[in-house]
Amino acid sequence: MKRTEMGILEILTEDARTPVSQIAVMLGETEEDVAKIIARLEKQRIILKYPALINWERVEIEEVEAVIEVRVTPQRGEGFDAIAEQIYRFEEVESVYLMSGGYDLMVTLKASTIKQLALFVAEKLSTLEHVISTATHFVLKKYKDQGVIMDETPEDRRLKVTP
Repeated sequence: MKRTEMGILEILTEDARTPVSQIAVMLGETEEDVAKIIARLEKQRIILKYPALINWERVEIEEVEAVIEVRVTPQRGEGFDAIAEQIYRFEEVESVYLMSGGYDLMVTLKASTIKQLALFVAEKLSTLEHVISTATHFVLKKYKDQGVIMDETPEDRRLKVTP
């Protein structure tokens, strides 16, 4: 991957709202070239989405998030891919990762109640043919997410005045 492409990806990762004009200035490229590169990266599915990171604890919406360890039996000729696809097709599932260590897949999901989450695990996930076991961990509080400290208060940069 070229330096310009990597630069664009790094800038958009830091702030997806960065205008093409600003990216062009930062990288010493033309706006037209940057726009073409971004369009190509989107077409190649290198850039998939431009998400916002929300601190849901500050919003008055109740939500439960869980991380589920899943042990599975890999399928002959397909390994873990086929079972992972079955799992990530569920609407409730946020992400699925193949892991090393004590379990095979890590699944994250969100629901409006613990009961909904438990029903998903009991009725959908654990009943899949190749799932051996699951272990559900509820997220109680996020301190840092995607490199961002969630409850950091901005530092007061005003000069202190004393009488």
